[in-house]
Amino acid sequence: MIYLDNAATTRISPAVREAMEPYLNDFYGNASSIYSLGTASAKAINKARADIAEALNCEPREIYFTSGGSESNNWAIKGTAKLLEKQGKKHIISSEFEHHAVLHVLQGLEKIGFEVTYLPVYKEGIVRVSDLEKAIRDNPNGTGLCTIMHVNNEIGTIQPISEIGRICRERGIIFHTDAVQALGNIPVDLSTMNADLVSLSGHKIHAQKGIGLLYINKKIKLGSFIEGGAQEAGQRAGTENVAGIVGFCTAISDAVSNVETKREKLLPLREKLYSEIMKLEKVHINGDYEQRVVNNLNFSFEGVEGEALLLSLDVAAKICCSSGSACTSGSLDPSHVLLALGLPHEVAHGSLRISMSQYTTEAEIVKFLEILPTVIEKLRSMSPLWERINGK
Repeated sequence: MIYLDNAATTRISPAVREAMEPYLNDFYGNASSIYSLGTASAKAINKARADIAEALNCEPREIYFTSGGSESNNWAIKGTAKLLEKQGKKHIISSEFEHHAVLHVLQGLEKIGFEVTYLPVYKEGIVRVSDLEKAIRDNPNGTGLCTIMHVNNEIGTIQPISEIGRICRERGIIFHTDAVQALGNIPVDLSTMNADLVSLSGHKIHAQKGIGLLYINKKIKLGSFIEGGAQEAGQRAGTENVAGIVGFCTAISDAVSNVETKREKLLPLREKLYSEIMKLEKVHINGDYEQRVVNNLNFSFEGVEGEALLLSLDVAAKICCSSGSACTSGSLDPSHVLLALGLPHEVAHGSLRISMSQYTTEAEIVKFLEILPTVIEKLRSMSPLWERINGK
C-alpha cells in the first residue's frame, strides 16, 4: 500500500504508541479519583498540559483538551457567539473555504440572527488582508468574531494568520483559527499568531484519533461547552482520555521539533510530484504552489471524475489518495473549496489531493508516478466529457 492521504489522517507513530501504552494497561485509573491509580492519571494529564504549553509557547491554563478539531471549532465559535450576543454584536467574518466544522456552525448561527461575511480566496486559495479590513464593521452591533483557518485542509494553502490576528486585536475582534493542518507542517507559535482561540487535532500528526485541544487565551472567558463535571477547569466535562492526551503530547513535541527536518525531506518529493504531474495533458494545480504546506498537492484533471480516479488508483496499486476532505468523501457534489477557487463544476469533480507524511518514501512517489498516467489515460478513454473537451 502507498498511503498518500495524510491530510485525512495519519498512522500512530512508534513514539506515541510507546507513550500511550502504560496508560492503556497499567495506569488506567480515572483522573478524578483520589487514590494513587487515579492521581497517577491526573499527574500525567498535568504534565502533558505543561509540556504542550511549552511546545506551543503559551500557558498551561490556556490548553483545554477536546475530542478533536471539529469539537474545538464548535466550542470556539459557539462559545464566542454567546459572548457576542451579550454585547449585541451580530457580525462574524470567515472565508469561503473553511472546514465544514466551521462553515456548518456559522450557517447555524445565521439562522438565529447572526450575519456572516465570507471572504473570497481567489484562484490562489489565500485570503487577502485588504478584504478583511473592508469587511470589518465598527458600529456597536459590528464585527465580534473572525474565524480563518491557518492552512486549508484540501489544497494546503497558508493564510496570513499573524497579520489577520494583528488587525483583529487592533479592532477588538476575537480571532479564532483552525490550525489543524498547520501543526507539524509549519511553525505554530501561539505567542506570535495573534490568535485568541486555536483548534488543534491529534490524528493529523501521528497521534490517536479522538483527541485534540482548544487554546483559549486567558483573557477570553468562553464558558463551559459540555456540562456534567469539573474536568478541564470546569469548562469541558467528561472523563479524560488519559492515554490519548499523553500520546498527543508526544506527537506535538515531535511535530514542533521536526518541522524543518520534515520540510527538507518532503520538499524534493513534492517538487518531483509537481514537475512530473504537470507534464500530463490538461492538468491544473489547485491553489498557489509556493504558499502552501510542504506535504500537500492538489490537482484537477480535465475529463476525469475524482471518485473513479481514487478507486482506480486503489485497484491498480493500493494507492490511497483523496479527492477532497475526508469529511465529505461520501458526497457527490464537487468540493466547496475548489469551487471557491473559481473552478467550474466539471473540473472540480476531477480533483486529486496528494498529502505526504514523514514516513513517505521516494520509492513510493516513483511508483505512484508510474501508475498515475496510465490510470488517467484509461479513465479518459472511457469519458464522454473528455471527448467533448477534445472536440471529438
